[in-house]
Amino acid sequence: MTETPVEKAHVESIEAQGGRSLKFTVPAERGWPDRLDLLPVEPEHIEIVSRYVRFTEAKAPGKKPEAHQVRRHTELRGLGFVVNVVDRK
Repeated sequence: MTETPVEKAHVESIEAQGGRSLKFTVPAERGWPDRLDLLPVEPEHIEIVSRYVRFTEAKAPGKKPEAHQVRRHTELRGLGFVVNVVDRK
């Protein structure tokens, strides 16, 4: 058996829980796990989770996220995660 059916079943399981299972790659480093699972955060836990997990979008000074990025930010926020957009001058 290959990893494909195992991974597919895993993704379906996470999605059935209302989450997302994202393919995870770190180009410059080997050994990282295959997927990043994001399960919905209960409202009473958002403050705690945001202390440890955040998503950050870096933009050139004065630039705004593109439409496809805004859609992803909205999706992540909908799951209860904090998404920051930074464009420091």
